Amino acid sequence: MREILIADDHPLFRDALKRALTQAVPDALLFDADSVAALQALVEAHADAELLLLDLHMPGATGFSTLAYLRGQHPGLPVVVVSAQEDHGVIRRALAHGASGYIPKSASVDTIVTAVRRILDGEVWLPPHLSGGPGALDADEASVASRIAELTPQQFRVLGMIASGLLNKQIAFELNVSEATIKAHMTAIMRKLHVSNRTQVALVANHLALEQNAPAPQAAESNG
Repeated sequence: MREILIADDHPLFRDALKRALTQAVPDALLFDADSVAALQALVEAHADAELLLLDLHMPGATGFSTLAYLRGQHPGLPVVVVSAQEDHGVIRRALAHGASGYIPKSASVDTIVTAVRRILDGEVWLPPHLSGGPGALDADEASVASRIAELTPQQFRVLGMIASGLLNKQIAFELNVSEATIKAHMTAIMRKLHVSNRTQVALVANHLALEQNAPAPQAAESNG
């Protein structure tokens, strides 16, 4: 059976996507997640999935970080961004990060059906009002994306929590591990991101924010 994954933290919109997907691919099995952590488990459990519909705004996500991570860890899985963001720059950055399409949340069911069918046929789908192809990432953003793609699943979860401003003890509580384990993850994350402290980790993650001038969360801790 064909498998399609949905990642969105809004239950009503997940249901709407399921209805559209049932029309587009009647024989597909649909599986959904409402956070980055749940999505990671979902992707691992369904390695043969043909498509992922990804919302950029979910718990644990920072801008394009989830897309960059998925393109690095699961390059064979086509990812379609489904977002309320309709800014042309955001759409082109999504494609430059490797998305196979971009569906605005304002799109009709018929439009979603058409988009999904074309993407499954190997096309890249854009909203009808947007002409042209993907934009080019600047060198810093491309470099950050490639480094984030090298993180392990747990390191990526920790990165998302750091970008959200959580402290080590809070992250340890959320992940049900010791603070020493989080410190070890921090050391590995800093090495892979080529930075030397926690504040720089948050700043690196902010390179992939949807609003490129958005401020990074303040970090109250040092490396440990």
